[in-house]
Amino acid sequence: MQNFVLYEEIGRGSRTIVYKGRRKGTINFVAVFCTDKCKRPEITNWVRLTQEIKHQNIVTLHEWYETSNHLWLVVELCTGGSLEMVIAQDENLPEDVVRSFGIDLITGLHHLHQLGILFCDLSPGKILLEGPGTLKFSNFCLAKVEGENLEDFFALMATEEGGGDGGEHVLKKNMRSRIRGSLAYTAPEIVKGTDFSVASDLWSLGCLLHEMFSGKPPFFSESVSEVIEKIIHKAPSPPIPKDSSLPKASPDFMNLLDGLLQKDPQKRLTWAGLLRHPFWKDAFTRKDQDSSTEDSSVSRNMMECSGSQDAKELVRSPPSGQARGERSGQRPSRSWRLEDPAELRPKNTLGGQLNESMFLLSSRPTPRTSTAVGSSPGVDATQSSPQKAPPLTKTTGGHLSQQDMESQMRELIYTDAELVVTPIIDNPKIMKQPPIKFDPKILHLPAYSVDRLVSLKDQDWNDFLQQVCSQIDCPEKTMGASRVKLNLLCYLCVVAGQREVATRLLHSPLFHLLIQHLRMAPNWDMASLIWMLVGEWESVRIISVPELR
Repeated sequence: MQNFVLYEEIGRGSRTIVYKGRRKGTINFVAVFCTDKCKRPEITNWVRLTQEIKHQNIVTLHEWYETSNHLWLVVELCTGGSLEMVIAQDENLPEDVVRSFGIDLITGLHHLHQLGILFCDLSPGKILLEGPGTLKFSNFCLAKVEGENLEDFFALMATEEGGGDGGEHVLKKNMRSRIRGSLAYTAPEIVKGTDFSVASDLWSLGCLLHEMFSGKPPFFSESVSEVIEKIIHKAPSPPIPKDSSLPKASPDFMNLLDGLLQKDPQKRLTWAGLLRHPFWKDAFTRKDQDSSTEDSSVSRNMMECSGSQDAKELVRSPPSGQARGERSGQRPSRSWRLEDPAELRPKNTLGGQLNESMFLLSSRPTPRTSTAVGSSPGVDATQSSPQKAPPLTKTTGGHLSQQDMESQMRELIYTDAELVVTPIIDNPKIMKQPPIKFDPKILHLPAYSVDRLVSLKDQDWNDFLQQVCSQIDCPEKTMGASRVKLNLLCYLCVVAGQREVATRLLHSPLFHLLIQHLRMAPNWDMASLIWMLVGEWESVRIISVPELR
């Protein structure tokens, strides 16, 4: 873990923070998930299913670590945000873009199904975009192997973590609530209690394509019971783009959604029909042909080489095209089952110490010029100080040796700031102040709104102002009197943000009275509220008078 540098926060969940990071000594940027240990079952499930998957439409898992309080997951960095963010910003996407995005989704999902993995919780928030626009499946916390009981796996991991003292029944019930996915994308058979299947993932895919085009899922409501009722009994809402200027859905797209959103999974589109659907304009057929041509060319080239083991493996098991993989129907012999939780453990820090300070953000800016780092990337940065790299020496052939080349690369890449880590602390300069509130029950005067104060006639305004001044100038120094004054000042802070109200208060005797009480304020709370009021009035006055602006 000491080989990673963390930069800014790029995402946050209920128990997870995502940082942008970089592996020291390289320019390989990654995403680093910092997750509470209570989510060990979900994170372990993600790791066991994706640790050996390398695919262009699936986020690559690099490493994972454990510290005293957290699990750290190092994965491929996707700089384009999530599909959920894109839909929220654009509201709906043109059909050509839906087709392009859908090809990526189908390519990745078909590869998972070929491996025997069901995603189970396909939603826009779990689809990330790479910089050039490639869509990638991420967050496999709720994915599972086909035919597997995910509740048993989660319960097994929770027991290993020490959460099994409450009894197996209570533990199973807790695990059942943790594996629920996004309801709006859940197939009707899953809502009724059936287990996940390939067909249920294809239903979720149909919901996703519908939302990309129309801006919302086909079964949408603020009420959970109403969503369930729609999923089981109602027909999906027609895919109509929010922008009326965009063209309507084509007949091919309507037919595709109708096939994917069939209530009966037996009548739903299968992979064979999906890949050959005319909506894709033969995209997967061309991929299959290109893959076949590439496979034969690669096979010929590899056979000419001198018996490389990798070449033999590639010839025996060429990269399968989408349609060809469906025809063969072959499944890899890889076993995803994990009977003993100890079989899959995250890495610890050097020496097995669960040092929480190993993964901390640097508080120092990265300088443009740096001193070369003489230690190797594997040495703990907190235990070594920056050193000058030894002078470069050339070999007899006039070329740099491997060791000298590595030293030169470290000199170009390392910076001093990478070797300085400090704890993450709150920054008071950017912390938001809580909103000011008042209690109308102890105000002892009418709690007029801003609009009501603006519309008060002169006599009513003078009466209101007299009540305010009498309470501010009250000579009592009891706890109750101070509380009333503080509450009144809070009320004035709330209404003084309006320009007309602030102007009237600024030109009233109340302003001078507050200045007098500021000098004799009994405590800091009252002084700070008076300062806040005076500051608001002065800012309004400056904005209102062009000469002072």
